[in-house]
Amino acid sequence: MSPALRDDLPAYLKLLAVVLIWGGTFVAGRQLAGSVAPLLAASVRFLLASLVLGGLLALLPPLRRLPSRRQFGQLAVLGFFGVFVYNLCLFQGLQSVSASRASLIVALNPAAIALASAVLFKERLGLGRQLGIAVCLLGAGTVILGRDPQALGATQGVGQGDLLMLGCVLSWGVYSLFGRALIASLGALATVAWSVLLGSVMLFALAISQGALNLPALAALNRSDWFSLGYLGIVGSALAYYWYYQAIARIGPTRSGVFIALNPLSAVLFAALLLGEQLGPVMALGGALVLLGIVLCNWPGRVRPKA
Repeated sequence: MSPALRDDLPAYLKLLAVVLIWGGTFVAGRQLAGSVAPLLAASVRFLLASLVLGGLLALLPPLRRLPSRRQFGQLAVLGFFGVFVYNLCLFQGLQSVSASRASLIVALNPAAIALASAVLFKERLGLGRQLGIAVCLLGAGTVILGRDPQALGATQGVGQGDLLMLGCVLSWGVYSLFGRALIASLGALATVAWSVLLGSVMLFALAISQGALNLPALAALNRSDWFSLGYLGIVGSALAYYWYYQAIARIGPTRSGVFIALNPLSAVLFAALLLGEQLGPVMALGGALVLLGIVLCNWPGRVRPKA
């Protein structure tokens, strides 16, 4: 193992854990479907995440220092795109687009992040990395289409739901790319905590104004609902967001973002294990392509992004 790969190994392991965690959120979300309104689910998810992250900010002395006014503005931008816009686009888009079609669109994230890094931050994309991104997207598409061959034909043309899912891609790209300076000055945990807190406030305001978040709605949630929401908020948001930003701080947004292509694969695996859905040879082929693409995109010796 090369020294560079050995140094980066903790970041890769955390990214793999994040992929597994986010794959589990599909199962948790499916358990909530039909019983909890989307805006209520999103609000409670980030209420729990905010409680965890806010507690860490209060308890850990290095994190008690308040960001500057300029940093607060930058954190608000991250919260707006990474929490508020992303979740609105996700939950609203899924009302009219199948999960398979939505996942295929969101799988464009690695390519979007890589291209934006090249344009905005002059990050060099060698032939191997370009090939890796393409193979990742091919593998993600194979996994999703193998699960639902009619995914691309779920709707005619590009509709409102498709545009909302593209909004997920754009908003997550902003969250991934524009947090780098804040990570350098505040650290990964403080950046995630403050951005989630600020984005959650925006989400709560909308939910309360529309009557989705109130005491009767919370009282109607059962034990299974709270378990799923706890997983989504504490594990799927607070912990996973933190590890994702730690990886960005170490290996950059392009190499971190390409792991998002594994999300459809992990979601299918969890669905097969926990929900009894079948996993056939097409899924295995797609998974192998995704893994190959990640290896190509992250091969040691690639040019690192400038700090």
